[in-house]
Amino acid sequence: MTTTSTDHRLSMDELAAVIARDIPAGSFVNLGIGQPTKIADHLPDGSGVVLHTENGMLNMGPKAEGDAVDPDLTNAGKVPVTELPGAAYFHHADSFAMMRGGHLDVCVLGAYQVAFDGDLANWTTGKPEDIPAVGGAMDLAIGAKDVYVMMTLFTRSGEPKLVPHCTYPLTGLGCVSRVYTDHGVFDVGAEGIRIRETYGIGADELAERLGITPA
Repeated sequence: MTTTSTDHRLSMDELAAVIARDIPAGSFVNLGIGQPTKIADHLPDGSGVVLHTENGMLNMGPKAEGDAVDPDLTNAGKVPVTELPGAAYFHHADSFAMMRGGHLDVCVLGAYQVAFDGDLANWTTGKPEDIPAVGGAMDLAIGAKDVYVMMTLFTRSGEPKLVPHCTYPLTGLGCVSRVYTDHGVFDVGAEGIRIRETYGIGADELAERLGITPA
């Protein structure tokens, strides 16, 4: 059932809180560079969620502030973070082995485009002036059991980033299961797209802008 949860589109901090709420308790989770790292600040105490970083850490805590900042303790995006009790550190190669070996329950990535069938494009737009930056996205896209995407739904010019078919170079095929955006949450995959929640816009209007039939 589709619900309109708020009377406004969500900020990225509000969206991070929504995703944190939906991550199953006890999951091993990787948060991609950029906006997804905000999710670490919204995980409830006692959730049992263990955060994995691409640069080699398990049980990462929220972003570090003030005296808690340690320049040698950062996430993969070089943002200072905290460690939780039981935190462990390991080689970059071991980190990638965890990603590729199916040991992560959830990863949350940003994206340029996501297709209705779950195809993901998040490493380059293909423009000559853009610097490709795939990082570990391909490894996460095929290795995590569930791939969530966190992004704005529309470009600055108003074009949807949730599309029938990706036009940018692909990161992975059929790998995304859910898309979280400032205007709504969507399930995607082999069975197509379904609107779960909307923010500041009705399901019918949102479906019309995306060119889909509301579930």
